[in-house]
Amino acid sequence: MSAFSAKRRILSLWLPRLPIDRIKRAQANGGASVEDDSSHPTDGALPLPLAGEAQAACGRRSLELKRRCEASAMGGGVSANDTVRAERAPTRIASVDAMRPPPQAGEVKRARGDNSADIPSVVVAKENNALLIYSLDAAAARYGLTMGQPLANARAICPHLQVYDADPAADAKTLNDIADWCDRFTPLVALDPPHGLFLDITGCAHLFGGEAQILRRLCDALTAQGFAVSAAIASTSICARTMNRHVHSCIIADGEEAEAVGPLPVFTLGVEEAITNGLRRAGLKTIGDVAARERHEITARFGAAFTTRLEQALGEGDAPISPRKPLPDYIVEQRFAEPVATEGVIAATLSRLATTLVASMEKQGKGARRLEASFFRTDGVVRTLEVETGQAVTRGTIIDRLFRERLEALSDPLDPGFGFDLIRLSASRTEIVVQQQRDLDSHVHDNDELAALIDRIAARIGGKRVVVHLPQDTHIPEHAALAAPAQHHLAAATSADWPARAVGEPPLRPLRLFDKPEPIKVPLATVPDGPPHQFTWRRALHAVVRVEGPERIAMEWWRQDGKTLTRDYFRIEDAEGLRFWIFRDGLYESELKDEEGRAVPANWFVHGLFA
Repeated sequence: MSAFSAKRRILSLWLPRLPIDRIKRAQANGGASVEDDSSHPTDGALPLPLAGEAQAACGRRSLELKRRCEASAMGGGVSANDTVRAERAPTRIASVDAMRPPPQAGEVKRARGDNSADIPSVVVAKENNALLIYSLDAAAARYGLTMGQPLANARAICPHLQVYDADPAADAKTLNDIADWCDRFTPLVALDPPHGLFLDITGCAHLFGGEAQILRRLCDALTAQGFAVSAAIASTSICARTMNRHVHSCIIADGEEAEAVGPLPVFTLGVEEAITNGLRRAGLKTIGDVAARERHEITARFGAAFTTRLEQALGEGDAPISPRKPLPDYIVEQRFAEPVATEGVIAATLSRLATTLVASMEKQGKGARRLEASFFRTDGVVRTLEVETGQAVTRGTIIDRLFRERLEALSDPLDPGFGFDLIRLSASRTEIVVQQQRDLDSHVHDNDELAALIDRIAARIGGKRVVVHLPQDTHIPEHAALAAPAQHHLAAATSADWPARAVGEPPLRPLRLFDKPEPIKVPLATVPDGPPHQFTWRRALHAVVRVEGPERIAMEWWRQDGKTLTRDYFRIEDAEGLRFWIFRDGLYESELKDEEGRAVPANWFVHGLFA
């Protein structure tokens, strides 16, 4: 993408009340209790972005900065002084966080039939043997409750307080679900724990009407689902994150980072409390005050890490974000003005996308080895299906057939809900296609047909369940063959060199070995290296009538600690014609002795059965 050659733009999303909002959404959607909510924390889903007014900008900033933020929140046009021109394609980063909301951020009533939104509610977590407020809603904030306040003090202020236990795992899952939904805007979505996200919207904001529109759509959609949201866009992730902790729906143009963050208090940088207190004691209350001092003075007092963070907030440096998923090599997608839900339309869309994807890869002489199809529902649920191939795929019909097989074999069928508004097909792994003569060489045709069969079976039951066996350079029976996925090792299995079987002789090894040798009881055996006369296996007595052996196999002393004993293997046939492969673990004369040098009885095992 050309985005990598442009100035980055990062969008930072912050969900300051994610824990309490998650619980209230679960109760509103399913009437779940607190216990039910812990088990199913994210049953609700995110909606299609809705048009609406974003929250008003607020915070202690200059009048000019506030005016620009409000213009962005209302979705209005942005002047040349406020944002970078489109032809410059600057990188924009959006950040969302959920710890301490900016003033008036997310003050939205839930659309419910009762008055539960008016009941003050908090989420508490245990810290230093005390229950402290971990998250609180708007009603609790109106009573003067604050984050980190002891629960006992909060109950004294508000006796009818509703209290829930913190569940960081459920909060993390909800944040990941929101991140999946944000993939519709950009494939580069990174987590900003505990309650924030970074979206690299470089080069893709114009697809949604500009930065102001993409910001409004994100905030409106999340607000409509009951989440308190704060967001900002800037050229660095730290600048965007710093802004959304104090100002809502703000867009900072490239080069104006220092002016934007200067009036903000130092705690918005997200540094340790000890550093914040030290800066205040030194009379440095705002980021601008700190930026006015010499860098070496700040570094000597508060460390190089703080100086680096300060420079990133001022736009003088940048730190790359770490997307949750690697960027696919190729992406094609289809957006729908009206959601689609029928199987025929979904299958036809996948077929068209496969043709388009193959055409794009063919221009660079590549084929797909791993493909992902993502289905974005209108309520925000995202379902992703993945298929792998043994050879690089260069035909759309093959991709279409693999996904049809995958869809038909789903144990949890693809539920369109109220419909899909976006279907995306991506090739996350590709490789250069080597052209081969396919008209005269029948061996090539056979390999292609076998690889296609393996791909179809793997699409239905999973690639790890279709295996081939490869010979290993060892004489230990259980390690002589390695089971490997057939899709990735078919060529090696085809050309593998297995030990040749003697013509007219019975096989030396059973066709199938037990995963773990099973013990047998041998009451009497010829000493020192003879076979048993009878043995008991699985509570059945077997009388030995024919014996071949022994075949002595010593363990690999360079790979074991000396505790593994030498084995004597025997091919045994009982009176009923059943043939076993058994072994004695240890040698009578040297290994089967206790610590005092006295002989101990040998242990016998059956390792496999002959056909």
